[in-house]
Amino acid sequence: MPEQHRKKEYEVVDIKGQDVKIVLFGANGRIGELIMKEALDRGYQVTAVVRDQTRMTEQYENLSVVEGNVMNVNEVASICEGHQAIISAMGTTLGAEEELAVVAHSIVEGAKRSGVSRLIIVGEAGSLEVASGVKWMDTDEYPIESKPLANAHAKAYEIYSESDLDWTYCSPPAQIIPGRRTGQFRIGTDKLILDESDRSTISAEDYAAAIIDEVEDPYFLRARFTVAY
Repeated sequence: MPEQHRKKEYEVVDIKGQDVKIVLFGANGRIGELIMKEALDRGYQVTAVVRDQTRMTEQYENLSVVEGNVMNVNEVASICEGHQAIISAMGTTLGAEEELAVVAHSIVEGAKRSGVSRLIIVGEAGSLEVASGVKWMDTDEYPIESKPLANAHAKAYEIYSESDLDWTYCSPPAQIIPGRRTGQFRIGTDKLILDESDRSTISAEDYAAAIIDEVEDPYFLRARFTVAY
């Protein structure tokens, strides 16, 4: 069974209920958009960073949309300045896996220059363990076509974890599916969470809720966690 509690190892200011500004990279992706809406629903101010503003047509109170290149350190630093937290929901595609390391370096350095230390990263599940010392992506059950992406995410995870930021890396379960927000899920650390039928899944809406939970109530500081039903 996964851990059911969260252990606080570092102390940061509790930002819940304050006039908090969040920078969100990857806001027009499937997960990024839900994270944005979850944060807005809870009253946070969100700066959504996208490559093309014309693709972000919806308007919300407390939402600012800016164009920016997450692989440009100077742009990252300029955009993040004056915010209290950064969320990266950046992904990539097969054939462009090397971008993840560039993005990780850029966000880490840009955050340092901006003075924003709190960073939450939408991660990947392949590097979660299915047994002691055995990563899911190293088993026969892991889709072979996805292994290059899993390895790239694992390398990016190392970059974030070696920084001196107050980072948190949230690995999803094996599947994120469309669904509804229940607010009910299990929490673990480095092991893939399975249900009684050996499924590892969560709705995209609940995954977004878990990300914002960690923003407003930080427990996994300089650590990884995962969530699933």
